[in-house]
Amino acid sequence: MPSLARRIFAEWLGTAFLLAAVVGSGIMAERLAGGNIALALLCNTIPTGAILVVLILVFGPLSGAHFNPAVSIAFAVRRELPWSIAAVYVVAQIIGAVAGVWAAHLMFALPVWQLSTTSRAGAGQWLAEAVATFGLLLTIFGCATRSPAAIPYAVGLYITSAYWFTASTSFANPAVTIARSLSDTFSGIAPSDVFAFIAAQFIGMAMAVVTGTWLWISSDDRPRVP
Repeated sequence: MPSLARRIFAEWLGTAFLLAAVVGSGIMAERLAGGNIALALLCNTIPTGAILVVLILVFGPLSGAHFNPAVSIAFAVRRELPWSIAAVYVVAQIIGAVAGVWAAHLMFALPVWQLSTTSRAGAGQWLAEAVATFGLLLTIFGCATRSPAAIPYAVGLYITSAYWFTASTSFANPAVTIARSLSDTFSGIAPSDVFAFIAAQFIGMAMAVVTGTWLWISSDDRPRVP
């Protein structure tokens, strides 16, 4: 098994690349879309889904490629990851996410320090985040049970889809939410809206843990030890 230091670094670096892709593609999309928001969102969606596949394939063998506090905490709740490691992962993910946002700003010659002014509030947005996180965790749990090799592709495709079927464009990740509040660009979220998004994400996570346990861990179809 890789050392803890390598696992933590993988979570930090992977999350940084994820946010650089999310924010950087959003900046590029907004500049090139000529005011067409639907086109800009599409151009933001494709790189996000694609980079997730790549990052999970690259870093999965090292750390599990969580890049998401909701994922790490869910695995800790399911007793598949020690709480002490989950806590360190969460810190690394948040720091990496902020680093990725700042890297995107630097690449596009924007001020590094920003606060978003994009409001994302309301019951529909909060429900969307709960649904998005619930679906993401179920995708991971379901694939992990029967076809772990499919996780990178399933997660990338799920997020690509959820960008469009959720009102919030599927943040589904507390670290992503925090970091995107520090970018006043296409992908941003106002800091005042962060807490509600994260609360909704953890509600979705809790629902996924319960549902996933019932569907797979407690199922008569679960894999059995010989």
